[in-house]
Amino acid sequence: MTHDTYHPVRAARARFVPVRGLRYHVHEWGAPGAGTPPIVMLHGWMDVGASFQFVVDALEATPLAGRRIVAPDWRGFGLTAPPEPTDSYWFPDYLGDLDALLAALGIDEPIDLVGHSMGGNVVMSYAGVRPARVRRLVNLEGFGLPRTEPRHAPRRLAQWLDTLAEPQALKDYASLDEVAERLRRNNPRLAEDKARWLAPMWSRRGDDGRLHILGDPAHKRPNPVLYRVEEILETWKLITAPLLWVEGADSQPEAWWGGRYSRAEFHERLAVVRHFEGQVQRHVLADCGHMLHHDQPEALAARLAAFLGS
Repeated sequence: MTHDTYHPVRAARARFVPVRGLRYHVHEWGAPGAGTPPIVMLHGWMDVGASFQFVVDALEATPLAGRRIVAPDWRGFGLTAPPEPTDSYWFPDYLGDLDALLAALGIDEPIDLVGHSMGGNVVMSYAGVRPARVRRLVNLEGFGLPRTEPRHAPRRLAQWLDTLAEPQALKDYASLDEVAERLRRNNPRLAEDKARWLAPMWSRRGDDGRLHILGDPAHKRPNPVLYRVEEILETWKLITAPLLWVEGADSQPEAWWGGRYSRAEFHERLAVVRHFEGQVQRHVLADCGHMLHHDQPEALAARLAAFLGS
């Protein structure tokens, strides 16, 4: 690996905001009133808010340059510590955290809401239950989960109980170079300079001298609550904001779920968001996997600018 490190075009300010008893770590570009409405970007599972830096920089070459952008670290990720004590995470808490975060930041106008992966699932639900809060909605690869049936509940509960009895752990590393290499193993499209920049955002050195990933290992436990597709779709039907869906041409949702869930099934679900003609725009980014904001930040920024600037 080279020793080149990415240099941000637009540096973020970092601060902590009180949210539901937690100290939420927030990355912020621009100030209140600096280009309205604000853009709120929400990261995915095992990621951090700083991950959007490359897209934020690419937006500087578009009409969205200078817009206020906010990207928090979800609870138990990045520098937002988990609740104490905690042994599991619940999807509704992300909605509660987002609602409280907007209030804590003094954001009362409708926002442009962007979510990647897990964050994409959060923004879809939030836009359905808080439609007046969202001006434009962007879902980046937030495919959701395979359909579950009531008969799956006993086994899921048993799995959850089993993992509660077992300590969870994430691999630690000797150096930032090793962390950067881990990031590139996860996503070979991630450029070396970007991986080196992300490594210290993604890890912290512990008392043992090792670098530890900034993600609570409890996130690895299965959720005992089944993913009920019908309930999710009832929420999506209430979305009133225009929606931009973006996926990577080389993303492989079918492989993630062992063939139990496909792109085609997701697009059938997405069809419920159709309150008026042209409500949903769909785009596929070429030469791009699941990590759109890492693989093709300039192409993604162009899509965001066209959609959010209109």
